[in-house]
Amino acid sequence: MWHSPVVSAPTILLAEDDPAIRRAVEQSLLLEGYHVVATGDGLEAIAAVRRDNPDLLVLDVMMPGLDGLTVCRVLRAQGDWTPILVLTARTQVSDRVAGLDAGADDYLVKPFEPEELLARLRALLRRAGPSTGPDSPAGDELAAAGVRLDLAARRVWRGGEEIILSRTEFDLLELLIRNCGVVLDRTTIHDRIWGYDFGTGSKNLSVFIGYLRRKLARPGAPEIIHTVRGVGYTLRES
Repeated sequence: MWHSPVVSAPTILLAEDDPAIRRAVEQSLLLEGYHVVATGDGLEAIAAVRRDNPDLLVLDVMMPGLDGLTVCRVLRAQGDWTPILVLTARTQVSDRVAGLDAGADDYLVKPFEPEELLARLRALLRRAGPSTGPDSPAGDELAAAGVRLDLAARRVWRGGEEIILSRTEFDLLELLIRNCGVVLDRTTIHDRIWGYDFGTGSKNLSVFIGYLRRKLARPGAPEIIHTVRGVGYTLRES
């Protein structure tokens, strides 16, 4: 008798030092069918990554021992590119950029609705999986406006210099290059990158665009990511 293959549920590592928030988030994840490894300490989070090999990490920024941003930096320095969503109570753009700089793929500001957290996690897990569907790469490389992407290795160069990008930054740049010269509205970008429209008041996309621009900037080189006011963004030379 033929049996369909058993697909194991993704494992989420949740590191949150507030017991009430940790229990609430853990319960939401369990109800969605995820395996959950929960801890309230940054040092234990790193140990759990090595021990349990999770598919995705949810890290609170403010934790004892090691904070969430330090955990991000340690894992990225070790070459671990497991998707990371950081939780932060800080609302300043500079604080959010610090999370991206540390290597996080996305962030969520407290307080948040469980539905939004789950939507963000689903989007990160989809992007971490095999590339399928109409947007699957037809070749190994993409190039536009002096930027070259190696899709298989997820590496990026501009002017011969390699640029290190997070998973979200790479996906955003890939989307822009695939649509070079086309103005993509914010709703489309939200849907294609995160699988979720964060609404007109969200700064999520603008923060990632700003950080991607800074990483791509080179002395004397033209700006290639342009804002079309009231619409969205496009990639083109000058």
